[in-house]
Amino acid sequence: MRPDDPLLAILACPLDKGPLALLPEEEALYNPRLHLSYPIVDGIPQLLPSSGRRVDADDHERFLTSLKASAT
Repeated sequence: MRPDDPLLAILACPLDKGPLALLPEEEALYNPRLHLSYPIVDGIPQLLPSSGRRVDADDHERFLTSLKASAT
């Protein structure tokens, strides 16, 4: 999945229905509100609620830094 993929605009977290951020280096979509990471397997986002992986505080900060850097 690429950052300019139009699918990103319509994908939502299955739990809070909010937007997800692409983490290309992690091959995952990230919900910073719930600290959940959803894997992308063979280009297909795995968005079942049970697919979400809880992210610890250190990884959360690293992901937010990465997202801010890619937004500029």
